[in-house]
Amino acid sequence: MRPAAVGFQCPTCVQEGSRTTRSGRTPYGGRRSDNPALTSQVLIAVNVVVWLLIVVTGWRNSPLIDRLALLPQSAVDRTGQIITGVSDGAPWLLLTSMFAHVDVWHIGFNMLALYALGPGLEAAIGRTRFLVVYFVSGLAASATVMWLSDPYSQTLGASGAIFGLMGALIVVAVKVRGDVRSILTWVGINFLITVVFAGSISWQGHLGGFVTGLLVGGIIVYAPKQRRALWQAVGIGAVCVLVVVAVLTRIAALS
Repeated sequence: MRPAAVGFQCPTCVQEGSRTTRSGRTPYGGRRSDNPALTSQVLIAVNVVVWLLIVVTGWRNSPLIDRLALLPQSAVDRTGQIITGVSDGAPWLLLTSMFAHVDVWHIGFNMLALYALGPGLEAAIGRTRFLVVYFVSGLAASATVMWLSDPYSQTLGASGAIFGLMGALIVVAVKVRGDVRSILTWVGINFLITVVFAGSISWQGHLGGFVTGLLVGGIIVYAPKQRRALWQAVGIGAVCVLVVVAVLTRIAALS
């Protein structure tokens, strides 16, 4: 591993991703990205735009927070207005919460991590699979928050999806027999920070995203070469079904 702005990049992983077949695909079946940094840059831009909209509409008092942040069950705000939760008909919060931030340090850290980790992972597995890891991990993080957090508390941020990228990157590094000690140390530090500041950081989302990133990354990397795309689709589809079932079960419990 070599140090990056935030976290670490794996030279072996990038080199493995650069090794393509005649069809221009990565070793794991994904189409090689001409610009592996582009997807991360677009995701960063979307997150920054959403954050700026929150800032200009009142920042901590912005009404956008109530429309974007994950809230498992409806609650009443300071003014007596009802904030609709996922269990009462706002399932989009599972996704929109992944793009919402309030604190400068929060969006700053998350976007630096995405900038540092995203391009290397995309180079190794391809753009489509990178996006699958990102969004499935983020949604699984939301499902974990639904089950393990206070149902009346709001959660937001891209951390769950980014922890998923960490998990997938570890799997790729192990597969290519790269040096994973540095990234494991960095991930350990992040989890330590999560535990120390558990009152203000969603350890539930971090845990759910990381475990899902390991799982989806493993499906992508270790799928049999014969009919690899089919195995990957079936495996990832099964993970998505589990996430949906977890969300629906929790909604039923809260309703």
